[in-house]
Amino acid sequence: MKVVIPLAGFGTRLRPHTFTKPKPLINVAGKPVLGHILDSLQDMDVEEIIFIVGHLGDQIEEYVSTTYTFPARYIEQKELKGQAHAIHLARQYLSGPILIVFVDTIFEADLTALPQDCDGVLFVKEVEDPRRFGIVIMEGEYIVRLVEKPTDPVSNLATIGVYYIRESEKLCEAVEKLMRRDIKTKGEYYLADALQLMIDDGARFRIATVNVWEDCGKPEAVLKTNRYLLDKTRGHVGEVEDTIIVPPVYIADSARIAQSIIGPYVTIADGAIVHRSIVKDSIIGRHAHIEEVLLSSSLIGDNARVHGSYDQLNVGDSSQVDFAGDGYE
Repeated sequence: MKVVIPLAGFGTRLRPHTFTKPKPLINVAGKPVLGHILDSLQDMDVEEIIFIVGHLGDQIEEYVSTTYTFPARYIEQKELKGQAHAIHLARQYLSGPILIVFVDTIFEADLTALPQDCDGVLFVKEVEDPRRFGIVIMEGEYIVRLVEKPTDPVSNLATIGVYYIRESEKLCEAVEKLMRRDIKTKGEYYLADALQLMIDDGARFRIATVNVWEDCGKPEAVLKTNRYLLDKTRGHVGEVEDTIIVPPVYIADSARIAQSIIGPYVTIADGAIVHRSIVKDSIIGRHAHIEEVLLSSSLIGDNARVHGSYDQLNVGDSSQVDFAGDGYE
């Protein structure tokens, strides 16, 4: 089976961090979000992973090629025309069953036992407010309707961004029909609309319900996902000096931590330096330098420098924040 991972978006909700790195490479609980997704595919018989890349896509290729052994292909989506358009770009490489995985979310699902007696499976989770998501409407055991962010929802089953299609050729035909008819949602070609065309033509899709679905699309959601993953993995602590650790935390082996209180729910990446600081519920990027700071609920980018005293920050890569007296520089 082939896997298609569309990740060409700009990640505007995670700026300033996504000015310098793609959203899937945001570090959560010790590794990029994309790494957690790829780990979930390790037990599958994956023929090839096709990455649909865009902004800073060379960083995606470098990370995957140096960290994983999956056969991989990279296709650039130069115009962001939507999810279905991303699949369209990969059409010449698709045949047979495919798994489509979007990287906005961390999920837990059994991907090794996909049924062969239907045309596909959409992974869903029951949610309290379906108006924020794309939902599925069921009749019996099959999906009859897909609705994007309904104003008056009749279902609480939200799609989580994982789709199994048994015959990718039929999906590609539906995408071509979608684009030929210029059927758009919010100005883009949506995968859900292509799947609806398949359903209207008689395709039978089932659902698989997941219990865990953590968002990685905006700063507060990234921190929530970091908390979930640290609770699950219990983290890791490299060498520290004169420091109190309040688990769970992840501290990379190459990080240098001294005279600080770290945790709970803190991720500190490779090469970061934290001195004389209190840090909780935060993510500190690679080679960031934190000194004499009180941080809570903060995202600090790679190579950023924060000196002084504060409470909550969202600092992009290679930035510098210095606090002095009542003001800051």
